[in-house]
Amino acid sequence: MALAEKTGADPLEARLGPVADAGAWAKAARGEAAKRLRAMGLPGRRDEYWRFTNPADLNAAEAPEAAVFETGEAPTFDAIDRLKIVFVDGVFDAATSDDLALEGVEIERLSAAASRDIHWARELYGVLEARGQTPVARPFAALNSATATDGVLIRVTAAAPKPVALIYLHRDTRSDAVLHHVVRVEAGASLTLLESGPAAARINKVLEVDIADGGAFHHIRAQGRDHERRAMTSIFARLGEGSVYKSFTLTANGVLTRNEQVIELTGDNGVAHVAGAALGDGKSFHHDDTVFITHDAVGCESRQVFKKVLRNGATGVFQGKILVKKGAQKTDGYQISQSLLLDEDSQFLAKPELEIYADDVACSHGSTSGAIDEDALFYLRSRGVPEADAQDLLTLAFVAEAIQEIEDEAIAADILARLEGWLARRR
Repeated sequence: MALAEKTGADPLEARLGPVADAGAWAKAARGEAAKRLRAMGLPGRRDEYWRFTNPADLNAAEAPEAAVFETGEAPTFDAIDRLKIVFVDGVFDAATSDDLALEGVEIERLSAAASRDIHWARELYGVLEARGQTPVARPFAALNSATATDGVLIRVTAAAPKPVALIYLHRDTRSDAVLHHVVRVEAGASLTLLESGPAAARINKVLEVDIADGGAFHHIRAQGRDHERRAMTSIFARLGEGSVYKSFTLTANGVLTRNEQVIELTGDNGVAHVAGAALGDGKSFHHDDTVFITHDAVGCESRQVFKKVLRNGATGVFQGKILVKKGAQKTDGYQISQSLLLDEDSQFLAKPELEIYADDVACSHGSTSGAIDEDALFYLRSRGVPEADAQDLLTLAFVAEAIQEIEDEAIAADILARLEGWLARRR
């Protein structure tokens, strides 16, 4: 029984808990976020954007228990030269992290910055999250801004010489982590951010990214393979003129994963690509991608490419929207969500949307579900490829469009190897 049920406490107040001590800017930001959350309340199944996903485990005052899952594999991105920042059950681990020093990049822990009265992050922390609350409420993001005490603040002033990697380790079966990261990419600067690992039994993570004119931000994450973890992640990005934002997510295993991305193209000729590949096995697997991209400038391009491979009763969800505001002419918006159902028990639920208020645009969306192509399978088998190998080849081909959104070939190869391993283990 949850703590709120035992004590009769309000579930929302139980999730908020006591306000963490902080300096002026952080205290004000947390207070405003708590106010937003109280105004909107925690989500329920009747909420439009939660009708496909039950938020009960995310609403609960205490995290459901999740066994620690050891893969026995080398960590994701281990072969890539990167600056490592490690969190264990949502707490920064200095002993296994690298020094937070990288040419052209300033990195600071949220806990340290929040103790000050003035900091550059005050212009961003909770600000992009607050902007993303309209027109759709995102309560867990507000909860995060109100309660997070750990995370990193990254300011990029030049082209980073190597990626920054956020590594999330899960050790406590009852851990309930709340992490908030802020990234500011200055004009003409660029950064690749890697994220990997399951993080905790339950994780609520927010990433706010502000990209100035001509800046570039590349984001690749591999969510950990813990079978029983629950994850709620939110990314809020704002793009300036001629800036680039590209994000790819690989998800395998887990009881519940909800990944939200809210992206604003506010400067002309911006580019935003969001992609993901999810692999689910079993009735306990539920994966939800919810994306909202707003075009509010001229000549911008957006792409949403999501592929899900589902078997043994797994469930996949995609909710994606492209909003083109008045005056956002020459918009190029593309959205595709597809599922490969490897049995008749799995299901894919999709809600693609276009809302357009400009007349000179090229926008398209599509969503499909289906089984492996029997003709293609027969072709491979007739040429001596064993059935299991043929199915894996066709599955990898299915998700290839999403993986192609990763520009770094070494990182793309690492992701592909993870997918091949997942498929091989489930033959």
